[in-house]
Amino acid sequence: MKIKAFLRALLLGVALGTMSFAPVSAETLRVMAGSSSSPLNVPMNRAVVVESDQPFAELSIANPGIADITTLSDRTIYVLGKLPGRTTMTILGADGKLISNVEVQVTPDIAEFKERLKQILPGETIEVRTANDGIVLSGTVSSTAKLDRALDLAKRYAGDRVSNLMTVGGTQQVMLKVRFAEMQRSVSKNLSSSLGVRGTVGGGSAQTGVVSGTGNFTGAGAIDNAFDGGTMPIKASSAGALGLGFTAGNLEFAVLLEALEAKGMVRTLAEPNLTALSGQQAKFLAGGEYPIPVVDNDSVSIQYKPFGVEMAFVPRVVDGDLINLEISAAVSAIDTTVTMSSGGFSVNAFKRRETSTTVEMRDGESFAIAGLLQDDFNDLNSQIPWLGDVPVLGALFRSAEYERKQSELVIIVTPHLVTPTRGEALALPTDRVRPPTESELFLFGKTAGSKAPTGAAAEVAKQDFSGSYGYVME
Repeated sequence: MKIKAFLRALLLGVALGTMSFAPVSAETLRVMAGSSSSPLNVPMNRAVVVESDQPFAELSIANPGIADITTLSDRTIYVLGKLPGRTTMTILGADGKLISNVEVQVTPDIAEFKERLKQILPGETIEVRTANDGIVLSGTVSSTAKLDRALDLAKRYAGDRVSNLMTVGGTQQVMLKVRFAEMQRSVSKNLSSSLGVRGTVGGGSAQTGVVSGTGNFTGAGAIDNAFDGGTMPIKASSAGALGLGFTAGNLEFAVLLEALEAKGMVRTLAEPNLTALSGQQAKFLAGGEYPIPVVDNDSVSIQYKPFGVEMAFVPRVVDGDLINLEISAAVSAIDTTVTMSSGGFSVNAFKRRETSTTVEMRDGESFAIAGLLQDDFNDLNSQIPWLGDVPVLGALFRSAEYERKQSELVIIVTPHLVTPTRGEALALPTDRVRPPTESELFLFGKTAGSKAPTGAAAEVAKQDFSGSYGYVME
């Protein structure tokens, strides 16, 4: 065993003896007397060795705050970068003659920054340069997010002295498609009755009126109108009204029945589209402006309130096809059912549905950013005390009302990355309509030519809208 160990040690010594070790070369600058010296670039907080071809006797640095110099021998100088900047180092010989002036430029240490940049953002073609006391970044990156990461890393090394000359490749324009879809359905029913009685007692006369619900008998005067001339008190606004009158002995009776059922449906659909550059705001309004008078002391001024389909959004292409959207969308209309009058002016209210949010999604994906399902129900039953509780006949002394409203609202957004195209490839709404000829207009009464529309307009025209839509109420 000892012999084997001895042989191994002997072979190892022979191998080490035959190996040649290359010396580690330091970063140096050689200065030749009588010739111009190349600039000396020194990274901040790092050192560079300067070698002279002949011994020197004196050294000086113009700005010691930028670089520090130390002699290692009569031919070797140790230069340490302290602060970014540019200065001059002068080398003099023993006879006082000038050997050389070396321009020393201290720059931020970007070697480590380049390594970290490749580790964090592999595959990105980012060029790093130094300029005076800062860092300059140039090249093309694939997304805004990676550009921000490169800038954040550069600020760790150079603070605010970072110049950004990078550009973002790929598509940076976003078209946002917003769909407002709202369905409203309402059902109302009411049933009311009124009874009037007039009779003669002895030599005089007596009359009475029984009013229930929304009937049109409202006192003795109305009852007189009900009997005189044989006309019933049915107003022009009374829909579904039935009046009856009869005489029993000395008593005259008048009965008015009103029954009404109303149904309604409203469908609202708006699809505004808008295109904007990444990071820039875009606005859209399709509607109008409503004048609102404002009274100030003795003067009246007019302010305009916009209404219609409104949209404002700021797209940001984060990474590839990932899009960040800051959206504000609204649909408003004038509400003629609510009116306010002041100072001789009448102003209507507004119905408005709006949303404001920030979402993130990819190209072509959709997001329902807002939704509302509302169900309003109310009923009312009014009657004459005690008389309304009488079986069968009590219906003449009762009034019942029923009303129900349902509405559903959904707002869906879909972003698309888009690029410009040739103008010939874009279709206009007017392209699908042709003015009629004189014969088509005067002979056949056509307001548009016979040219059939194509594309999406033709598909919409083929749809059948005769089916049921909205809510179904029982």
